[in-house]
Amino acid sequence: MVGVDTKQLEGKRVAVVGLARSGVAAAHLLQAAGAVVTVADRKDRTELLGVVNTIEKLEIEVVLGSGYETALTTAELVVISPGVPYRMEALERVRRRGVKVISELDLASRFMPVPILALTGTNGKSTTVTMIGKMLQASGKRVFVGGNLGTAFSEAAIQSLQAMQERRACPYDAAVVEVSSFQLETVEQFHPWIAAILNVTVDHQDRYESIAEYIAAKNRIFENQTSSDVALFNIDDPRVGALRHGVKARTFGFTRCPPLPPDLAGGTYLEHGRIMTAIDGQTQEICPRRELMIIGDHNVENAMAAATYALLSGCPLDAVRHVFREFPGLEHALEVVRDRQGVRFINDSKGTNVDATLKALHSINQPIWLIAGGRDKGGDFSRLAPAIKQRVKRLLLIGEAASLIADAMQGYQAIDRPKSLQEAVELAASSASAGDVVLMSPACASFDMFADYQDRGRQFKGAVQSLPA
Repeated sequence: MVGVDTKQLEGKRVAVVGLARSGVAAAHLLQAAGAVVTVADRKDRTELLGVVNTIEKLEIEVVLGSGYETALTTAELVVISPGVPYRMEALERVRRRGVKVISELDLASRFMPVPILALTGTNGKSTTVTMIGKMLQASGKRVFVGGNLGTAFSEAAIQSLQAMQERRACPYDAAVVEVSSFQLETVEQFHPWIAAILNVTVDHQDRYESIAEYIAAKNRIFENQTSSDVALFNIDDPRVGALRHGVKARTFGFTRCPPLPPDLAGGTYLEHGRIMTAIDGQTQEICPRRELMIIGDHNVENAMAAATYALLSGCPLDAVRHVFREFPGLEHALEVVRDRQGVRFINDSKGTNVDATLKALHSINQPIWLIAGGRDKGGDFSRLAPAIKQRVKRLLLIGEAASLIADAMQGYQAIDRPKSLQEAVELAASSASAGDVVLMSPACASFDMFADYQDRGRQFKGAVQSLPA
């Protein structure tokens, strides 16, 4: 068993704050471990009805609405969901009582007796974590893939705990976990065997006071590593590459601009159009870059990071090559939706910040009709202007940030302001020429018009598929 003895949770009063996916999973895990659980959320019952009914069937106390903070009064441990600001005054009062406030990520990790392969970064996390999982699975390993992506880490921890209670082997050989900066803010014992930061660009400045504070949160992924662990860095990102000098683990890197720095133990790199790896003193070619199914320079970086994880985990080269050649990318991440009358429609709804949209624009060589806009996250939209002037035939702006983006375009005039995503799709479809690309890459959060980026992406795809042939 890794982490604390689970018996320490038996009978302990634990409050879980935030009834999103990870909070619900944490409540289930804590109850399975014998804790006395209370869940709390500032939303009221009507907003959380389905979730509350499920929780109450488990005989877990639920405190909702304006008085939800009362659930913290007698708590001996507090577990928070990623969306809960860790600096809120109610949590500060808990800390002043000497009570620990930890993330669902940290809690779940304590129940995992297998290597944890964790990865964070501003962009590309979900794609890279999915590729790592597929590579490990292709080599015959039983792998959990989730965390900030898809299934909450606590779901895997429940499976592990049940196996331990029944004196069975853990159902996993490894856990591949996508980690957000929000989850890392309150880690205490989280200890990945391999950890990496893919990249850092300006994001979540509605949550952090500075980019330095955002990077510091990301950097906590390495905090509990030792010399027997591995830390992986994007050497092409100066903010990330510099962090390697402050870790205790063995350091590896990946780069599109070789050579790798001599202070690294090895890594993966792009050389003369070939993806190469140098691990354990052995240099090998993985495959030519052109064989990657996913598009864009940023996805070359994601692929190199995934390959490094897989090879360090003992995967054969053939398993890595197979995933490179077969993996089409994730839903909502430069996802090709349809080719219609010579016009290609691409869904990049996961492009929720300026840098993600820039990467999407630079991944496409055809003239672009760009659909962008949504809820501003504090990004500098003026950074989009040069790429839009060079690559975008027409800019279709929707959502709360439409005026902000338009004002940042510095003389670019080819702008329309459709009232809805559906109208934007129809306008682009009626005016684009054969050989053009209609790209939705919003550079913004989705919450002004949609439930989340997935809802936005699916509505885009629905609008595209409903266009007459």
